[in-house]
Amino acid sequence: MANVLLEFKASAADSEPQNRPVLIVGQLANLQQINWTQVKGKLQPVVTKEIWQAALASLNPNPTDSCPLYLSFAAVAALPSRVSRHNSPSSAHFLTRLVRTCLPTGNNRCIVMVCERSDVFASACAIARAFPLFTRRSASSRRTEKKHVTVEFVTVGQDNGPLEVSTLECLASAADGVRLAARIVDTPCSEMNTDDFLEEIKAVGNELSITPTIIRGEELKQKGFGGIYGVGKAAQHPPALAVLSHTPSGATQTIAWVGKGIVYDTGGLSIKGKTTMPGMKRDCGGAAAILGAFKAAVKQGFKDNLHAVFCLAENSVGPTATRPDDIHTLYSGKTVEINNTDAEGRLVLSDGVVYANKDLSADIILDMATLTGAQGISTGKYHAAVMTNSEQWEAACVRAGRSSGDLAHPLVYCPELHFSEFTSAVADMKNSVADRENAQSSCAGLFIGSHLGFDWPGIWVHVDIASPVHAGERATGFGVAMLLSLFGQASEDPLLNSVSPLGAATAKTAPEDQMERDCKRRRLV
Repeated sequence: MANVLLEFKASAADSEPQNRPVLIVGQLANLQQINWTQVKGKLQPVVTKEIWQAALASLNPNPTDSCPLYLSFAAVAALPSRVSRHNSPSSAHFLTRLVRTCLPTGNNRCIVMVCERSDVFASACAIARAFPLFTRRSASSRRTEKKHVTVEFVTVGQDNGPLEVSTLECLASAADGVRLAARIVDTPCSEMNTDDFLEEIKAVGNELSITPTIIRGEELKQKGFGGIYGVGKAAQHPPALAVLSHTPSGATQTIAWVGKGIVYDTGGLSIKGKTTMPGMKRDCGGAAAILGAFKAAVKQGFKDNLHAVFCLAENSVGPTATRPDDIHTLYSGKTVEINNTDAEGRLVLSDGVVYANKDLSADIILDMATLTGAQGISTGKYHAAVMTNSEQWEAACVRAGRSSGDLAHPLVYCPELHFSEFTSAVADMKNSVADRENAQSSCAGLFIGSHLGFDWPGIWVHVDIASPVHAGERATGFGVAMLLSLFGQASEDPLLNSVSPLGAATAKTAPEDQMERDCKRRRLV
């Protein structure tokens, strides 16, 4: 999969399955709607109309099903016929699995995706997840030729014409962002330390003609970033705060995405065990998702100020490592007593969100992180956990999850009941809760929000992606599609506009006095 070139085309052109193996996939009802003439060019002469119709009649998705059409060269697969209200109508997770298991092998292959136009974006991102880029298998390193997978969409229902060139370009940008994020998360720390991550940021900046702002090492300490510096100071490669800024003319608001980029998390002196440490290369998943989403959002045209803030550190063990009982002063000016060095993500993110507020004057701040193991218990392996100071944005995140395939579900937001978990006798707060059975994921998010202040007038959104950042031993690129959808109304791209849960239609439902107060953010809030 690592050397696969993924292309989205309005038409994949005709070819016999022996020359170009093909997978046709969609909900059974959608597959039954298409005409034989729309697919026969990919199947004839070895697959006849009668064989095609018999294959459709044999499908009985529960929740999915597949049927070979001709040896190992052609297949048809059915997605679930219906999904629950907390799933994506695109059945994105099932689509990724079907592509991985049912797509025939070969150097030049074709996927025909049959869906409604409203599911095109989520389906494209789901297909991209099936083709990870990172590998160090020796056989792959010897293989020099690129494999090609061409994806053609056949839309059914309303507005069922061929996809426009602009739509195909958007799908390519989104898929590229998903695969970039997954590659970074899959790469071990020996090849993706803070220096390497900065090179990834610089590479995206070069492609977009943006020069990143970078603060690192002792400069972090001098400027008061006690969270990022304290977490990463014991590592061989120094910690860093990096910022990519897109500031177009005519912007009416400023948005900041803040990503947790812990390139490896040993737990520090509160060290993880031999079963819980493997996989901690994925602790940079929030920063990776924000990098992939930022690249795609700017390429597709983003109308407002957009800052991507990366909080990079390796939580290492060494003579200079932070000790439990140490007290750090964070960028907010608040002091934190460390009672668990393995609760480090909230420390770096607290510096990041305050920087977004103080230095970037952001109206909307979203932080994304693989923050807590408890997230998987709270909302499971497929749904990110979302917490925000805005009920409207909470609902918007859930809708963005359904329209993008990056599912999300709310956490409890109740600082007056939960923030006392961080009470310290000698500092403003501790960094880990007193009671680990009391809404751990909510409390971790509240720690970050407390440094902005619970009375901060802007929009703050916290997204915990600890479990959905990977499926088995592979990264998913989770978060890229969600961000592109959630902030799609600020894009110049029509497809991202269409999958966004925010914007004019939402604003009309808001009380008039609230719209008056938030006129500067009216378009997204």
